[in-house]
Amino acid sequence: MHVTILYNQPRAWAAAEELDVLAQVDWVETALVANGHTVDSLACGLDLDAVAARLEASPPDLAFNLVEGLGGYDRLYSVVPSLLDALGIPYTGNPAESIFVTTNKLLAKQRLVGAGLPTPAMPACWPETDAPSTPARFTPGRYILKPVWEHASLGMGDDVVVKPSSRRDLLARVADAGERTGRAYFAEAFVDGREFNISLLETATGGVEVLPHAEIDFVDFPPGKPRIVGWAAKWVESSFECHHTPRRFDFPDTDRPLLDELTRLARACWDLFDLRGYARVDFRVDAKGRPFILEVNTNPCLTAEAGFAAAVEEAGMSFASAVTRIVGAAPVRRMALAAAG
Repeated sequence: MHVTILYNQPRAWAAAEELDVLAQVDWVETALVANGHTVDSLACGLDLDAVAARLEASPPDLAFNLVEGLGGYDRLYSVVPSLLDALGIPYTGNPAESIFVTTNKLLAKQRLVGAGLPTPAMPACWPETDAPSTPARFTPGRYILKPVWEHASLGMGDDVVVKPSSRRDLLARVADAGERTGRAYFAEAFVDGREFNISLLETATGGVEVLPHAEIDFVDFPPGKPRIVGWAAKWVESSFECHHTPRRFDFPDTDRPLLDELTRLARACWDLFDLRGYARVDFRVDAKGRPFILEVNTNPCLTAEAGFAAAVEEAGMSFASAVTRIVGAAPVRRMALAAAG
């Protein structure tokens, strides 16, 4: 099969989180070639006419979608899958609609709340007109400031965890973050507890397999330092955060009820957002053992060092076999959609 890997073209001044997609292209291409496919790749930028012309000139049997945004804007995450839909080219992973809703964290939270699934309260956002529903009531405590659209822990340092004196104070902090960065921001109740990443992989029959649960250990974090996986933990190899946030898969028997609940919630997210191919759901668990859904990642990183590949290995699979599963799920999904239409 002829597979074209689509990826977002990094800008000339791109930082580590944007350049990471090039490593993903290499890993996926190696796996596809090992599985007997003919592979080429196409960098996607803001010129969609050029992308469409290339695809129409040499239509692939399948596009392997690694696009994480366009021109440095994560809010354009779903544009290329939408283009592929318009061109009638099947592609791996999640449909454009699922990518759009989950990339906008406010829309995703609104859908989670509507489905009765636990997610931290959101009492403020900037601009305020961007809120898809009535913000939650402000209660005293700590909050974390997050960009609405961006991923890869963009801008997340220790200073994003704040303790405002009032809702007015919180609104001012959110507005300041948004105005400084030129990005939409929101405030979410900070769940000070354990952090889990649950990877999901579609089965040959259209179901979903929950891969081994992964927990991030915050090792030797000093008192007062927020226990978060921020930008430095992900992208600065020499940082304290990078060296003190290892991933683990081993759990005592006493954690079984919690792990079962995380499995249930991850499956509920798969169904709620109509996920396909592969995904990852991130959780925090508070001191009372209650899990909260932070976000649903519809295009988790596909490199050997990333959490998804680690979960695949822990499940006893090779990375190439996981790529085979991802590729195999795409035509099944397209045929199902055609039949439904």
